[in-house]
Amino acid sequence: MAKGAVDLGKLQDETEKKAAEEAAEAFKPLLAKLKEALKDKAEDVRVTTRLVDSPACLVVQDHGMSTQLARMLKQAGQTAPEVKPVLEVNAEHALVKKLDGSVHFHDLAHILFDQALLAEGGLPADPAAYVKRVNALLV
Repeated sequence: MAKGAVDLGKLQDETEKKAAEEAAEAFKPLLAKLKEALKDKAEDVRVTTRLVDSPACLVVQDHGMSTQLARMLKQAGQTAPEVKPVLEVNAEHALVKKLDGSVHFHDLAHILFDQALLAEGGLPADPAAYVKRVNALLV
């Protein structure tokens, strides 16, 4: 899991920076809906340019504890603070584009989050609910 917002500095030219800012601005209404749908799971939802093939990833705030570390502490019987990661979405990914206006928005938002969690080695808090959402969309 990555830490916070990455400053790409000189790796990103002015054209890329401007394109990223425009994408984030155009995406604001969808981000607001995602934040509302995932308010119990995600600290924040934002657009990222770091993803190419993936629709989303999870990151922690700059000084936050990773979900893996929190999970390991709990497994060891230790107390760990509740970790709510930031969901970063790839505005260019087909799955993310399908969210806008979908009648299944809420289910897709949760699937997107849970897939990002699975991709980083975690498990959905409610695996049965994840499977139910995926099955409902497949049928």
